[in-house]
Amino acid sequence: MGRTRRLRPRLGRPPSAELVRSGREFGLRTAKTTLAAVLSYVVAERLGTSPQPVLAPLTALLVVQLTMYETVEHGLERVLSVVSGVLVALGVATFVGLTWWSLGAIIAVSLVVGELVRLGPHLLEVPITAMLVLAVGGAETAALGRVSETLIGAAAGILVNAVIAPPLYVRPASEAIGELADRMACFLRGLAAQLRSGWSRAAAEHWLNEARALGAEVQRADQLVARAEQSARLNPRGAIAREAQPRLRTALTGLEHSYVSLRHLTRALYDHTSVAGGDDDTDAYGPEARAVLADILECAAEALGSVITIACGTGSAEAARQRVEAHLSQLHRLRHRLSELLLVDPHTDQGAWQQHGALLAAIDRVRVEVEAAVRPPRAPWRSPLGVARQRQAVRRVMDAASQAAVDLRPMLPTARIGYSAYWRRPLRGWVLRQRDDAGSAGNGRRRHHRVRRAVERLPGRRRR
Repeated sequence: MGRTRRLRPRLGRPPSAELVRSGREFGLRTAKTTLAAVLSYVVAERLGTSPQPVLAPLTALLVVQLTMYETVEHGLERVLSVVSGVLVALGVATFVGLTWWSLGAIIAVSLVVGELVRLGPHLLEVPITAMLVLAVGGAETAALGRVSETLIGAAAGILVNAVIAPPLYVRPASEAIGELADRMACFLRGLAAQLRSGWSRAAAEHWLNEARALGAEVQRADQLVARAEQSARLNPRGAIAREAQPRLRTALTGLEHSYVSLRHLTRALYDHTSVAGGDDDTDAYGPEARAVLADILECAAEALGSVITIACGTGSAEAARQRVEAHLSQLHRLRHRLSELLLVDPHTDQGAWQQHGALLAAIDRVRVEVEAAVRPPRAPWRSPLGVARQRQAVRRVMDAASQAAVDLRPMLPTARIGYSAYWRRPLRGWVLRQRDDAGSAGNGRRRHHRVRRAVERLPGRRRR
């Protein structure tokens, strides 16, 4: 409940808006999936692919995904898996029927084919289709019907998902980044309050664990930003996501690096407290040093509050950057004050000197990364069209083909020998005859010289 109350003034909406927004997206996807299934069944029934074309709506249910790119990818992979299974089944049915050993062979061959074409989650669809087609005797009608229904279901799923509100996930990604920045700001304020009230080894260990727990929020925000980037691919409304991606990715990268710096900061506090103070904080950090460190953390928390404005796009970005710059300037001045308070002689206490240096370095990194989180993007973002997995598969196939060509080159006959033995004399005689005909017909010196130059370029021709 406390976290929800903290999010209300920062994100600018009540908690009920979250439930309405999530329910609306869920209801829209449910309606689109149902419509795609019904539409594919009606089309397959009108075309008469089978008496009960349930494979078409089943394919539509599996094809409709969260983003347009995933929908197209799953549709193509499912069509490819069904076609591969049908081809394997027809090939086996040509020679044998359905027996225990043919069943094992068809499963093994189907799985190998699925691995070769990189079907991913649709790998098992290849042996399933092959077994079902083989169970009916490998009839071409059943095979063609299965392929047709799969094509209809995939086309219906892609069409419905593209026409009716193609999904974009810019808003969830912005909210996830805003929640991450708010969570980090609350962490900094809590740590500052702890430093003002009192400090001990147990408190240092507690806040170190709290800093590590921020990793789950970072991972969640990264997944939602990646989904927002994917939703821009093959999407008619993708311009919105392409415009928002630079600020989302810049803010997330800065917050992610700030999270790592906060872990280093709390680790430096824990190490020095464990070595110098034990369960008593009197020997770890003095009251004045803890007060200055708390002011530094509160300045960083205020700067993170302006990151929410830029990530969510709820206010002026330039004004938010100016606020961040003001808070970070104050943080920089306080950092110099803290370095004076933590100054020790490395010859007398080398451990404290290293731990204080690690603390000051972590503060510097937090300042730099928060500033980077609100930096204006340098260039617009363009969604990639290819898939890394498919590109790697194509690259491996091309490398294998090149290696096979190199291995087979010594076994192939030399082209120069064959040409010299079989083609040089007939071609040379034909050119000479053309020269004689051109000279006798009186067609001019130009053609005569052109033919003569061609004769001179023939292999094995001695120049006079």
